[in-house]
Amino acid sequence: MAPPSVFLSPTSVPSVSSVVNRSAHRIATDAEALAVAREVAALLAPDAIARDRERRKPLAELDLLSARGLLALTVPRSHGGADVSAETLVQVFQILAAADPAVAQLPQSHFVFLNALREDGNDAQKLFFFEKILAGARLGNAQAERGSASALDLKTRLRAAPSSSEFPGNAFVLDGTKHYTTGALFAHWLPVAAIDDAGRLVLAYVPRDAPGVELLDDWNALGQRSTYSGTAHFRSVPVPAGQVVAHWRLFDRPATFHSFAQLLHAAIDVGIAENALADTVASVRARKRPRLGAPVAAATEDPLLLHRLGQLYTKFHAAEGLLLRAARAHDAAGPRPTAEAAALAAVLAGEAKAYAEDVSVEIASELFALLGTSASDESLGLDRHWRNARVHSVHDANQWRYHASGNWFLNTVAPGKPVRRLDTDNAR
Repeated sequence: MAPPSVFLSPTSVPSVSSVVNRSAHRIATDAEALAVAREVAALLAPDAIARDRERRKPLAELDLLSARGLLALTVPRSHGGADVSAETLVQVFQILAAADPAVAQLPQSHFVFLNALREDGNDAQKLFFFEKILAGARLGNAQAERGSASALDLKTRLRAAPSSSEFPGNAFVLDGTKHYTTGALFAHWLPVAAIDDAGRLVLAYVPRDAPGVELLDDWNALGQRSTYSGTAHFRSVPVPAGQVVAHWRLFDRPATFHSFAQLLHAAIDVGIAENALADTVASVRARKRPRLGAPVAAATEDPLLLHRLGQLYTKFHAAEGLLLRAARAHDAAGPRPTAEAAALAAVLAGEAKAYAEDVSVEIASELFALLGTSASDESLGLDRHWRNARVHSVHDANQWRYHASGNWFLNTVAPGKPVRRLDTDNAR
């Protein structure tokens, strides 16, 4: 049966609120960031099942993140932000993901492209965007494309604007189509990966309501439903020079930009695993009888269940430990890391992501074996854990992360950087 058309129709694209016109709370310390994250998570958790089941658009939830200051955590102190550590940020993401992993994934790209501004934005760009983010503005994501020979090949172009009255005061024109645009539907600004006239990779920060921008409500995945990671079209979008970040510079030096992004994804997987385990424990405690064959009076005394649950908790704690270890490596590497520090941070982030993927999928699947047939009752929403873990874990081939770790520790070969380039076979 076809899914409800309301979830696919471009006419249902929501209007983003004017939260940036209100005064957002400013978080001052790492400790406060964790406290606020826990407060927000407590508000997100009660409706997580309903949001997933009904594919609700989480505008109110994102406005809450904006208003409480959680989206400005990595704005530098020199610009009024808390500039929290990577260790704190991954804990914030885990806390939010344990409440609702779809809502937690939405700001992942926001922090990645806030980081791009920190890394390669000029002084004017930092002043402009950091002020807006402190006020609650959200950055989306428009990177991935389809139909090319490689996931790194881009057809999207940022060309010099023609000399005409059609583009007054704008230096460039943006054209292209993006897919898997997590966060775009609810963002205020869309960082768009494009190739400029010199064949260099740039990021064009485009207002969501700019002329020529079309966001489609066509995300219909089985999990992470409320991310609405759909399609975005950019047709002759005017772009001032001040909204273009020279992203190519990042690839000319050691950096932790890409491993930082993987770290946040790993935190989401760990949060999914945490939530699935919590639901499993609550369900076992609520059971009136043990599984058939267990020679005990209560489900909580089942020796095989206790053994398996202990295994799963051990794996979860290992995943949590890998996540924090990788985050600390990023903090130690600093904003201008050495090649060795950047490579080690990337390897550890890859290990954390690879293991967190495996563990979250395993726990989310195994809970049904531990709880029995009653756990499959759709009203309980326990299936969302597996669906969310499975969908979130297929961004990249997980085996290559283990390969990168082995290659580093055996051969000291650093993980490669995902350099995006012009798709010459399909270039317009």
